[in-house]
Amino acid sequence: MESKLDIRGYALVFSSYVMWGLLTFYWKQLTMLLPFEVLSTRIIFSFVTMGLVLMWKKNRLFISYLTQPNKRKILILTSILIMANWVIYIYAVSSDQIVQASLGYYINPLVSILLGLLLLKERITRLQMIAVGFALAGVLYMTFGYGRFPWISIAVAMSFGFYGYTKKKESLDTLNSLFVEMMMGLPFALVYITWLNSNGGSHFLTVSAWVTFLMCLSGVVSIVPLLCFTEGAKRIPLSSVGFLQYIAPTLMLLIGVLVYDEPFTSEQLFSFILIWIGLSLYTFSLIRTKPRMIIKTNEEVDGQNDKQWWLKSF
Repeated sequence: MESKLDIRGYALVFSSYVMWGLLTFYWKQLTMLLPFEVLSTRIIFSFVTMGLVLMWKKNRLFISYLTQPNKRKILILTSILIMANWVIYIYAVSSDQIVQASLGYYINPLVSILLGLLLLKERITRLQMIAVGFALAGVLYMTFGYGRFPWISIAVAMSFGFYGYTKKKESLDTLNSLFVEMMMGLPFALVYITWLNSNGGSHFLTVSAWVTFLMCLSGVVSIVPLLCFTEGAKRIPLSSVGFLQYIAPTLMLLIGVLVYDEPFTSEQLFSFILIWIGLSLYTFSLIRTKPRMIIKTNEEVDGQNDKQWWLKSF
């Protein structure tokens, strides 16, 4: 018997993408820092933030993750993937390439859907397949209309796509797995920050109280949406995760164009329209499918087991 549509899972993933989109404003305030300084700061303060949360919850499951070779290998991989995604996006924001970063997060859902279909054997309806076709057409048009190979976009899409796939496949505890991921990157972050301090290049406590405050806040703003995403992604199909991801790049795109005056061509506008047609169709398919998510049998209702109601798929 299939389960109800998990509203909490969809709400968590939805909120994570809204936060990621709006956080473009936050990272833009730290463009005076080198990308690896921002990354190192995120790792250190995320590690501290997660440590305090686990201490408060008295949760030590992360110890078993560190002592089990298979889980440790998986978390090394996810740590590399999320840190690569972070530093590439930071570089894109600091170099006025928010639009290209948003393209990466437009491509990312297609990576998630492909991984869900091929590796997790997830199934989608015909209407959802049509929605994928519109989104794919928009992404391809945007990619080829960009004028040069969008390496930032491809790197962003692949790193986060495989991160989401791995986290869903392994179903590790959200808090503890994130803590271990930050722990994996901590030595590299500390070495880099120490080297930066020795060369007089650190911005921590040297520029202004506001910049220092923003750097300290990096742990909270990094962990909260990631927690929502990781917890929500375990509850809903990866293909659904893929389409909800269009929320974040749309916000990034609007911020880049309307707030920071990055160029937005007619080709990008056409791609944007195609992608949102696909998103609208997919959202409609979820609403249409919702009543079918509960399968009732007469055995459950009145003890009879000779009948079963199925509402046909699209």
